[in-house]
Amino acid sequence: MKNSLNFVLILIALMALSVNAAFAEIKLPAIFCDNMVLQQKTDAAIWGKADNNSSVKVSTSWNGKSYSTKTSADGSWKLKVATPKAGGPFEITISDGKPLKLKNVLVGEVWVCSGQSNMEMPMKGFKNQPILGSSDAVALSANPNIRLFTVKKATSLEPLDDFSGDWKTCIPENVYEFSATAYYFGLMLNKALNVPIGLINSSWGGTRIEPWISEMGCKNFDWVKLPEKKPVENLSQQTPTVLFNAMINPIVGYGIRGGIWYQGESNRNEPDKYAKLMPGLIENWRSVWGIGEFPFYFVQIAPFDYGTSGLNSAYLREAQLKASTAIPNIGMACIMDIGEKDCIHPAGKEIGSKRLALLALAQTYGMKGIACQSPVMKEMKFAEGVVKLTFGHAPLGLTSYGKELSNFEVAGAGKRFFPAKAFITNAGVTVFSPLVSEPVAVRYAFKDFVTGDLFSTDGLPVSSFRTDTWEAE
Repeated sequence: MKNSLNFVLILIALMALSVNAAFAEIKLPAIFCDNMVLQQKTDAAIWGKADNNSSVKVSTSWNGKSYSTKTSADGSWKLKVATPKAGGPFEITISDGKPLKLKNVLVGEVWVCSGQSNMEMPMKGFKNQPILGSSDAVALSANPNIRLFTVKKATSLEPLDDFSGDWKTCIPENVYEFSATAYYFGLMLNKALNVPIGLINSSWGGTRIEPWISEMGCKNFDWVKLPEKKPVENLSQQTPTVLFNAMINPIVGYGIRGGIWYQGESNRNEPDKYAKLMPGLIENWRSVWGIGEFPFYFVQIAPFDYGTSGLNSAYLREAQLKASTAIPNIGMACIMDIGEKDCIHPAGKEIGSKRLALLALAQTYGMKGIACQSPVMKEMKFAEGVVKLTFGHAPLGLTSYGKELSNFEVAGAGKRFFPAKAFITNAGVTVFSPLVSEPVAVRYAFKDFVTGDLFSTDGLPVSSFRTDTWEAE
């Protein structure tokens, strides 16, 4: 009798296991969860895991449609759903027999926000390093149409298919911990476009650019040494490819509008290489995402006193300026006016973020009447010991807001630069120095730390620049 009872119990257990196997629980990457934002008016990819060789159905509440696919031998599945114009909240139901429901889903504009510490820096600031105006901004931040996702820091020698993080609603306690640069950027887009905004912050302070590029992308640069694929204890976040593998690859294919980037300080001593790596990263991300030349905007590093060691950081800012026109559909926000001599993390994060947003609003969303590009030196002419400079992206000319221009230098054939007098004219800027009778080169704000004093009449600062190509000092 006892043996018969045991047999029946075992049989029941096996039947239960069989039922569970037939309806294995749907597993989704972290990016797919309650409060998520999907890119509007596109075919948005959704993927995950289920029982192998089973059917998965995805139903979307905004149109009442269902989409089906079969899982592969390892249980992986992926399909695309048609998203409507911005709106919500909606629900998405995913089932292979046992339904999983994603709630409070919005459809709007999604941006990936990446880089090093100036992107990572939260609204609460860092130790002894504040964000100007953040207390008021956080207190007023409750907004049902902005969602925040912060990727947990991780490294990997191999591309991963998931990371840690979740979509959070835009309420003060979440905004307080979120990237200030990303938040202010998203807030301006939300106000200007009146659509939901999803912000994915994947950043790590102090990191170089090479770790954020995939193995395929790094192979385009013969000076980048790829790591060996063997177990490493305490894998450095500075190792090429490891941050792309762990913190970007898991969302490759997720529907996005574009990316913003704030990085460069850790590469400042290799400006010539950075001028190639910056557009290389963008082309790499565009290649793996497979959605065309999506917009990509970045912040030029701010002036800062690096001391006597290393190269003048103006060379890196020059590299970023070159990168800003190297490939299509990118742009650079200049912050020459808000750098801090003794802090590499400018407190005026809202200013730089809004300049990123101006680029997006004008160039991505096509809003008219928005000035978004800093003036750029276009032409140089010499006449009787003076240099006359003209500038592009300055239709109404230039301004110093009534202050004397103090950041220009000129040099003669001896390649020695002297402080110069400069004044704004209807045509641009005229520069001269009584110590240089025959000038051949001009530099503006070409130092580690300066406070920019030349702007367009729209308030956008001129980047540091030089007209010479002499070897770096």
